[in-house]
Amino acid sequence: MASIPHVLSVISIILLIIYGADVIVGGGGAGDGFIPLDAMTRGVGLGMPPIILSFIAFFISKKPPFKGLGIMLIVTGVLIMMGGAISMASAGESENSARMAGEGGGLIAIGVIIAALGGIKIKKSLIT
Repeated sequence: MASIPHVLSVISIILLIIYGADVIVGGGGAGDGFIPLDAMTRGVGLGMPPIILSFIAFFISKKPPFKGLGIMLIVTGVLIMMGGAISMASAGESENSARMAGEGGGLIAIGVIIAALGGIKIKKSLIT
């Protein structure tokens, strides 16, 4: 039986995969992917919920320690870091390059934090 933190983590990963696939299909352009949204709406609708859900999943799963949840949080963090890296790499190609580079750096930092929370969850599951 899946617990609520596991379900939240799976939802986060699915949203990030959909988000990444849409960006790849559309080449990063607004409304060019299979989801007809501009980049800002797509980021808020598909990028923010995984971040929020990951933090919720970590903090509501105090006991017992969940090793699987830790792995899913690491996967979520890595996906977010990849998105940040892609944003930073494409920053030089647009007129909003400084904003995109800043957002990419912020995403990388958030991804590192979420991956670290996953590591903490795994470490706690090995101790107990």
